[in-house]
Amino acid sequence: MNRIVLFAAMLAAAAAAGAQTDFPNRPLRMIVPWPPGQAADLVGRVMAQKMSETLGQQIVIDNRAGAGGMIGTDVAAKATADGYTLLSASSGPISINPLLQKAAYDVERDLAPVANVCLSPFLLVTVPQFPAVNAREFVALLKANPGKYTFASSGTGATAHLVAEFFNNLAGVQVTHIPYKGSVPALTDVISGRVAYAFETVAATMPHIKSGRLKTFGISMGRPSALAPGIEPVAVTANLPGFDAAAWIGVMVTAGTPKAVVDKLAAAVETAMKSPDVIEKLQNVGVEVDYRRPAEFARYLKEQQVRYTEIIKKGNIKIE
Repeated sequence: MNRIVLFAAMLAAAAAAGAQTDFPNRPLRMIVPWPPGQAADLVGRVMAQKMSETLGQQIVIDNRAGAGGMIGTDVAAKATADGYTLLSASSGPISINPLLQKAAYDVERDLAPVANVCLSPFLLVTVPQFPAVNAREFVALLKANPGKYTFASSGTGATAHLVAEFFNNLAGVQVTHIPYKGSVPALTDVISGRVAYAFETVAATMPHIKSGRLKTFGISMGRPSALAPGIEPVAVTANLPGFDAAAWIGVMVTAGTPKAVVDKLAAAVETAMKSPDVIEKLQNVGVEVDYRRPAEFARYLKEQQVRYTEIIKKGNIKIE
């Protein structure tokens, strides 16, 4: 009997190894936990098209929107761990939402990192008439008037909200958060002067900066970005060493997916991210390529969790 069991186990192991060797031998799907047109959707589509060419199989986009990206993320977390279901993962449903509300999935237990793909930085913006010539004057003015000024965000717990809270913590300013349902109404009230400032994406703010409706005091990343030529990091302009923040978009799969499959998918992502036309398409979406292999991406995710846990705790941020 033991020989039969051992033989069966050997056959199963051989079958599994064979399945990994010829992966993929059928179409894959990429779950996008957002509606069409969102950044994670646009990035996912660009990435899926190029990865399909490398893998020799079509990758079908499957939009599963809802609950701030948590519904689609849960679908991916509960998929078969064979690498045929990919997740267009992003900051909100992976790094932030599970810290603010109960999630049906556990990121570390249920999902495995494949590769980070890109970063979406934010610009610190206010109206041209705001009485501060530069970022240091801006911080000094906020400090001198605790409780007087307000800042807008696309919603409580949104990445933009927590990036602003990170800035406020480092700058040591006391300001009031005004949440909106999206970046458009948030920026509308900044432009009108009803709210003092906001951190919003380059894609959302740059048209207003170019038109003169907004001015910027810097970009949220710790280095200059090709997305915003000539705009220096807030860490430099406001003298806030350590301020380095951006939303991220990457690829994950169901935990338990064989390492050989994960590595093959990561290699396909890397090939896509080195393609000049992919880089150009992603820049047009308002994101910057930032490829990280599985192990590096895993470390990055842990760093993000630690950072956002601290920001949420310091700001006593809660979703009602």
